[in-house]
Order: sequence, then structure tokens, then C-alpha cells
Amino acid sequence: MDSLVICTDNVATDGSVKSTNKKNISRDVESEIENLCKAVPQLAKTFRIIEKIGEGTFSSVYLGEARMRDGSREMFALKHLIPTSHPTRIAAELQCLTVAGGRENVMGVEYCFRNEDHVVIVMPYMEHQAIVDIIGSLSFEEVRLYMYHLLKALRHIHQFGIIHRDIKPNNFLYNRKAKTFALVDFGLAQGTSNTQIELLKLVKPVKTGELSSRRFLSGRGGPATVRPLKTHRGVRQPLICNCFQTERVCNICLSRKQQVAPRAGTPGFRAPEILTKCPDQGTAIDMWSAGVIFLSLLSGRYPFFKASDDLVALAQIMTIRGSRETVRAAKAFGKVVLCSQELPQLDLRVLCETLRGQRPSKDAKPISKTKPETTDEGAQKQACETPRPHPKSRDKTLKPSSQRDCLVHDERGWDTVPDEAYDLLDLLLDLNPNSRITAAQALEHPLFKDL
Repeated sequence: MDSLVICTDNVATDGSVKSTNKKNISRDVESEIENLCKAVPQLAKTFRIIEKIGEGTFSSVYLGEARMRDGSREMFALKHLIPTSHPTRIAAELQCLTVAGGRENVMGVEYCFRNEDHVVIVMPYMEHQAIVDIIGSLSFEEVRLYMYHLLKALRHIHQFGIIHRDIKPNNFLYNRKAKTFALVDFGLAQGTSNTQIELLKLVKPVKTGELSSRRFLSGRGGPATVRPLKTHRGVRQPLICNCFQTERVCNICLSRKQQVAPRAGTPGFRAPEILTKCPDQGTAIDMWSAGVIFLSLLSGRYPFFKASDDLVALAQIMTIRGSRETVRAAKAFGKVVLCSQELPQLDLRVLCETLRGQRPSKDAKPISKTKPETTDEGAQKQACETPRPHPKSRDKTLKPSSQRDCLVHDERGWDTVPDEAYDLLDLLLDLNPNSRITAAQALEHPLFKDL
């Protein structure tokens, strides 16, 4: 950022900020800004920090104004990382921004300040609207454009071997007027096995012990639990404990060592493989999160999933995607999911149109066909390893809904949503990460043929 010049007209002799908008910010935020400028003195010499515009678990974001060499003033987003952040994690986030950022709807980095254990990343400021504030007024065409640009950003970072791990609307900025987009916050990012981000190879994933198998959840009145398939010296053994497929937990299961797996992300957007503590997680978890965003946008409900813990979150997914389908997918990546009551898979179009008020709630029925549960391990393995066909070559023919003329007319286009939208949603919310659609494949889906 060599176009910046030192600007000291807002700095007092003791290094504190002379705020010019005290009436617009709280005393607590003003105090935070003063403490930040004392912790990183060179920051206050360059920027006039206007206000706090964001806060997360590991950072706070401020709006700063800088005077450029040509005399103009420009706005920047200043991300202050908490001092307890691991140096390697901070460096890895910076490398993600510098290597992959600045193009394809991915936020770039302009500069970085560091003083002892305080680090501030300077990024271009993008004015944006929160999805929660505008979701009720979005047209279908806006939603289609939003998803197209989100998938472009995901394709870009996945090409570098970056797993974002926290895809949600708050991390994909949207300027509705300018139709611009930006994927931000790589603080939880991890690398794939062939990542091009060298520092991600050194970042240890955030792990947690598996939830106690004593805990049960209710999926429409039925308890359920998640257990790993028993193994011995790397060889899968038969499930021979006497509590298998019952609602109690035997001493054999209680004595097992807790399993750990990466669990970073925001509740409500975590993929099934995260909720079931699957240790092998890849870029598919970002695609699931994109599917949850699409589900929210199509249904007009945000957030769509809101659960107190991972097991309740899994039960909520079951109510939409079906219990048999969830059990089958879990087996594909080495987990056993138990549910005492069968939950049918719902028709995504009917679900979204009902939640939007486009059709009577009595129309919200499960889909008529559900595949029986597969028990043959060979068939499961073959299904797991077989890649999903290209979206354009699927045998399924997309036909208009027979009840579409019964929908409530909507000038924003919600009464004429094409079947391609729900087909893509189904592909994104594939419970099996091995067959879930990739960002590159999704961009070639018929929904975006004219983009």
C-alpha cells in the first residue's frame, strides 16, 4: 500500500485518536479504538479510525480512512486479530489473502501492521448489506446472481487447495446497488492435501472430542445418536456390541477412546461430515454451506438451521433430507447414525414455496419415492467412489411444476423459479461429501447457462 501518506491530523500527542464522530459511536467502542491505536501506534498515524463495523471470535474489524498521495481519501477495513492468535494461523490467513485474494470475488489485502503480538490486516472497504436485512426483498434473479458469484469465489479458492471452513452470508459481502461481492475471513481456513498455500500445511485443524454417546436428540419425536464404526488395527470389524441400534449405551462403547475431528465453522452451516466428527474433511464442506445459504435464500428464512448442538443440528438436517438418506450417507464415510423414527425426505421446491407463502402449507408433503437403506458394504463403497455425473448430463429431465399456476403471483419472480434452481440445491445439499457437487461443476449447471 505504497500510495498512503502519513496523516497525523487526528492523532493526539499521547498517540490516542481524536475522534471526530463521538456522538455516533458508543464510549466502549471509542475506548477500543483508543486502545488499538496505543497498541499499534503506526496505525493511528496512517488512518482516521471512524467506527467498529464487525466483531468475531478471533478478531474485530474497524472502518478507517486514509489520505492518499493524490490528496484523495479512501476507506479501508482494518481487521485486528486477537493477541492470543497463533502466529502461524495469522501468517496463513495473510498468505491466503495475498495469494488467492484480490480477484474472483475474493477479498485481497493491502497492508499489514504488527506491533509485538498485535496484528492489523488492512483490506479494501466494501460497503455491503446484511442478508438478514434484505432477504425479504430479494428477487429470484438477485439470488441467482448471488449464488453464481459465491460459487465463483469457492471455485477460485478451492483451486488453490483452500478450505474456507466458515462459509456463511456474513463472510460473503454483497453490495446490492453495485452488484459486487467479496469472500472474506480466512481465519479458520485449512489446506487440502495438495494445497498451494504453504503455511496452511503447518496449521493444525481445530479439533474437539466427540460428543458423549450418552447424549440423544429428538428428530420429530425420535431419539438418535451417532457412533463411529468399530475398527481394530485399521480393519473394520463387525458391530458386535450389545447396544447397537438400541437407545442405550453399553460399557464397550463407553470405554472407547474419544474420537477427534476438525469442527470449525458456524452452527447451522456445518456439513453432516463435520457434525458426525468425520476426520476426513475437504472442500465439500464449503459446498454444503453454500447449499444452506441457497436454501435460506430460496425459502426466505434466515438462518434456516439453528440448533443448540451438533446432534440437534443433525436431526434438523434429517427432517429435510430424510433419515434413511442420512444413515446411508453416514455409512459411506464410516459413521453409524441411529434414528428410532423414520423421517421422509422432503420435496425442496414444495418446502421453499410453502415457507415463502407461495403455496398452502398442506402442499408440503414428502417426496413420493425413497430408496431403501443399503447394507452391502461393496455397493456402498462403489457408490462412494463413483463421481457424480456432470450436471448437464444427468438423466433426470427437469419439468415444470404441475402446480405452478396455483402459486401466489410475485413480481420478484418467486412464482416462476425454474426447476434448475431446486436441482442445484439438491446437488449442493448432497449428504455424501464424496458425491456432492463441486464449485466448478456447479458453475456449469443449467441454472447459470446465460451467465
